[in-house]
Amino acid sequence: MAFLVALVSAFLILQILSPTDALSTNYYDHACPQLEATVTAAVKKALVNDNTVPAALLRMHFHDCFIRGCDGSVLLNSTRGNTAEKDGPPNISLHAFYVIDNAKKAVEALCPGVVSCADILALAARDAVSLSGGPTWNVPKGRLDGRISMASDTRQLPAPIFNISQLQQSFSQRGLSMEDLVALSGGHTLGFAHCSSFQNRIHNFSPAADVDPSLSPSFAANLRNVCPLHNTVKNAGSTMDSTFTIFDNVYFKMLLQGQSIFTSDQALLTTPQTKALVTKFASSQQEFNNAFIQSMIKMSSLTGGQEIRLDCKVVR
Repeated sequence: MAFLVALVSAFLILQILSPTDALSTNYYDHACPQLEATVTAAVKKALVNDNTVPAALLRMHFHDCFIRGCDGSVLLNSTRGNTAEKDGPPNISLHAFYVIDNAKKAVEALCPGVVSCADILALAARDAVSLSGGPTWNVPKGRLDGRISMASDTRQLPAPIFNISQLQQSFSQRGLSMEDLVALSGGHTLGFAHCSSFQNRIHNFSPAADVDPSLSPSFAANLRNVCPLHNTVKNAGSTMDSTFTIFDNVYFKMLLQGQSIFTSDQALLTTPQTKALVTKFASSQQEFNNAFIQSMIKMSSLTGGQEIRLDCKVVR
């Protein structure tokens, strides 16, 4: 019976997250020709004042797409009768929503009621990568905004404590492959992790070891210094790699040196296929860039919305 329930659940996810609505790179060429330049300007302006914006936008887009497809539901505010996705436990640390709101306001001034918030977020995520020294690509557009946003759905997001089989299941339910998993994990090259998300690796790891033995001892010691067992420092944590504001392949190089942050990062070394991909991306920035672009387009083509929102925070 449990297997049947899981099967039905997986089928429903695939039904919701199917790229059935055709997207197009030239979708707004006539209706809103200045769209991309307007979104890029909003991201650039925010980046000048806050170098964590790119990581925030990339993560925001990922968390949007993994629940009901890329429909901008992560942007919706909670209401008196509903706690929205952005207030679910995995999303509490999401920030920089103002960047999307500012971009939307500027776009609305040019092309009222034409461009979805979901498309603006997809473009902003691309700009987050390119403005951090990463590759750029043509984003397929034409998404619609969703009307449903529930904090309880954030349980569907892959967790930092997932092992490789849990990660594979999460990605495959959304039509994403093991190569997509490794390539998209490379997005961790940007960003910051709070102590709570990797505490399990540096304290009381197992009855036999206090620290995850797959971690480099010196790296683990640094993490333990920043995140003591009874940490009381709010927002304490670690950057995801040593060049956290630059989109590069250092994340994969550090992974091979025993310097991964999450259990889910280390999990990429536990199968021959994923380890081979990590090694390939670590040795070639171009191979990583190419794979990342393909996987981002694939992930961001999961659609599921119903409307064009005028304000990204509220349904029409």
